[in-house]
Amino acid sequence: MASYNLALILKKDSQNDDGFLLIKQTPPPRFNDKEYDAYVDSDLWDLPFTKLNVNEGEKSEPTISIEVSDSCSESKKINFSEFDIESALNQILGQVGFGVRDVGEWRLWKCEEEPEFGPGFPVHTVYIMGTLLDGIHNLQEGCKWMSAQSCLNLLVEVKPSSDRVGPLVVVGLLNDLLQSRGWKVPPTLHYQEYPPGVILVPMQSRTAKPFLTTNLVVFAPESASDDDGKYKFVAHGEALIVDPGCKHQFHKELLKVVASLPRKLIVFVTHHHPDHVDGLSVIQKCNPDATLLAHEKTMSRIRKDDWSLGYTSVSGGEDICVGGQRLTVVFAPGHTDGHAGLLHVSTNSLIVGDHCVGQGSAILDITSGGNMTEYFQSTYKFLDLSPHALIPMHGRVNLWPKHMLCGYLKNRRSREASILKAIENGAQTLFDIVANVYADVDCRFWIPASSNVRLHVDHLAEQKKLPKVNLAVDSFHSYMWMLVFWKFDHFSNCDVLCSLRFLCIFVDYFYFILIRKRMVRHTNSLFYD
Repeated sequence: MASYNLALILKKDSQNDDGFLLIKQTPPPRFNDKEYDAYVDSDLWDLPFTKLNVNEGEKSEPTISIEVSDSCSESKKINFSEFDIESALNQILGQVGFGVRDVGEWRLWKCEEEPEFGPGFPVHTVYIMGTLLDGIHNLQEGCKWMSAQSCLNLLVEVKPSSDRVGPLVVVGLLNDLLQSRGWKVPPTLHYQEYPPGVILVPMQSRTAKPFLTTNLVVFAPESASDDDGKYKFVAHGEALIVDPGCKHQFHKELLKVVASLPRKLIVFVTHHHPDHVDGLSVIQKCNPDATLLAHEKTMSRIRKDDWSLGYTSVSGGEDICVGGQRLTVVFAPGHTDGHAGLLHVSTNSLIVGDHCVGQGSAILDITSGGNMTEYFQSTYKFLDLSPHALIPMHGRVNLWPKHMLCGYLKNRRSREASILKAIENGAQTLFDIVANVYADVDCRFWIPASSNVRLHVDHLAEQKKLPKVNLAVDSFHSYMWMLVFWKFDHFSNCDVLCSLRFLCIFVDYFYFILIRKRMVRHTNSLFYD
C-alpha cells in the first residue's frame, strides 16, 4: 500500500520552455539553540505539491477537466476516481496565488512510483501539468519561474550554500531530459535518481528494523576527460557502486546491475557490516577487474568469501574519478572505526553510510570500534562540508542536511544529559541507566541502545563530566545475562546472528569493567568498586 502526493507543473506558455513555477520549500523548525541554529541549509526550490486524499462520501461533479490520453501509460498506474484531485489542485493553486480560472488547460504528465526505501509505505507522486492563460504571470513572494536548463545548472554545477533544486523537479521533469545517458537501470529494479547522476536502488538486506533495505548507490556518468592534472586520483573508473549489501536471494538482481555496467568499475564500501557487503562476492565473480576501495579497518573484517582479491586502502581525503566526475573520500569514524563517506563534488551530495539513517538514529557498533567522541567529530566534519543532500544507506535522501546533522548532535547531547541525571539519581549499572534513560522507548530496543549508553559513558569520562560518586559494579555480569535471557524469552523471533552479536557486546562490557577498575585513579568512571 502506498500514499500519494500531487505535484503541479505550471507553465507560462505551452509553446515555449520559458520556465515552470517553483516554490521555496519550508525548512524544518529551528532548534532555538544558538549553536545549532547557526547552521542553516540553503534555500530549496521545488514544484508545489500537496497530499492527495482519497475521495470520501458521495462524489460531486468535477469542475476541472484533466486531459488523459488513451495511449498514456501513466494513467494505468492510478485510478483517478479514487482521489480528490480537484481539492488538491485548488490547495496548490492557493499556495502560489492563482485560481482555477487562471489556468487554461490541464493534463496528466506522469505518475512516478517511489521505491520502497522504508520505513513505512512508499509515497508515489502524480504530476499534473497546467498552462497559465496569456498575461497572467505575476508571482507572489516565495515563487519564481525557472527553465529546465537553469535548474540543471544549479544541480550539476553546485556551489556550497547556493540555492538548491528539489527531487520533484528532477524526478518529474529533468530525468526525462537526461535519458540519453549510456547506462540504463535494469527494468526489474525500482530506483530513484536524485541528484542527477546519483542513482539509488534500495535492495532487501540483512539490516536492522525498522528498515528492510540497503541503498545500492550507482554512478555511471557519460564518458569524459578524467584528469586535468589538478587532482591526484587513487582510482579511475567508468562507473561506481557503493555498498552492495543485498541478501543472497537478490544476488541475481545485483548481477544484472554489475553485468550492465562498464568493466572499468570501482566499488566503494563505507563499512564492513553484512548489509553493506553481502553482495561483494557477486561483483568479484562477475567482474574480477573491479577496484575495491575501503578503509583498512573495514577490510580487516570482510570475509575472504566476500572478497579475496586486492583492494585500495583509503583513509580520507583521497579523490576518485568516475567518468570524469570527482568524488572525495571522507573518513568518518564513529559508527565503526573504519567508517567512511563519499562527497560527490559536482552535486555536493554526501553519501554518509550509516552515520545517518532515513529515520531515527544509527546504533554505534561497540564491537567494531564504535566511538561516541569520533561520532561527534565526524558529524561536525559533515557540517563543515555544507552538503546539499545527505544520502544514507537506509531510507530516503535527506533534503535538509545541516538540520539533520544538528538534530543528531542535539539528540546525543540530550541522551548524555539523561545518563548523567540517571547516575546522579542512583543508577549503578548499565541496565539501571538504560531502563531509566530509555523508559519511553520500546523495550525491544534496549539491548542495542545499551551499546550507545556504554559509549556515551566513555565520552563523558573523556570530558571528565562523570560525577565523583562511589558506585559498585553490583553484579554487572548478572545483569548482562539477565538481559540475554530476557531477550530470548520475549523476542524469540529475533535474528540469531543479531543475538550472537549482542553476546559479544556483553563480553566486551565485562572486559570494559575490568579495565575501568584499573583506571579509577586516573579518571572518573561509572563502573568501579
